[in-house]
Amino acid sequence: MNGDVSKITNEAEDRMKKAVSAVAAEFMTVRTGRASAAILDRITVDYYGTQSPLKAVANIMVPEPQLIVIQPWDKSVILNVEKAILQSDLGLTPSNDGTVIRLPFPPLTEERRKDIVKIVKKYAEGGRVSVRNIRRDANDHLKQAEKNKDISEDDLKRAQDNIQELTDKYIAEIDEMLSVKEKEVMEV
Repeated sequence: MNGDVSKITNEAEDRMKKAVSAVAAEFMTVRTGRASAAILDRITVDYYGTQSPLKAVANIMVPEPQLIVIQPWDKSVILNVEKAILQSDLGLTPSNDGTVIRLPFPPLTEERRKDIVKIVKKYAEGGRVSVRNIRRDANDHLKQAEKNKDISEDDLKRAQDNIQELTDKYIAEIDEMLSVKEKEVMEV
């Protein structure tokens, strides 16, 4: 009988961990005042007719806090890399010297920092909503198991309390990540 409860609880916890990881991955793509190769993860480049991730066609280096250097392995693709960066929503202007692309990070204005914080908060709220939806799904499964007489009413109550503890834990993790990212963005 309790096998159902632990299965539902474990599945909910796995899904909540994945939701937190997804938020962390989204946070990595957000531009702060500091250069990070992770913000280029979503950029794809036309590489001989195929959309390829930028990191699959070039070496990406961060030699200093305000600069990313992109060195395509195939020099003929350098214009496509530049075009992909310009078309992205990064708001950065690449400079191409024929062999490497330099991507300078200008200091962020106060207004831009506040806009970025709004974006980060939106990602965090999306993560919290995902965790709550997972809680709802797990509770629905538990109620169904109780209705089918697979688990007792006491087991249902204990399992729901356990699911709520997991929910609180993972929402707190998202809130902590949000706090850290906000400080990072607002840091001058």
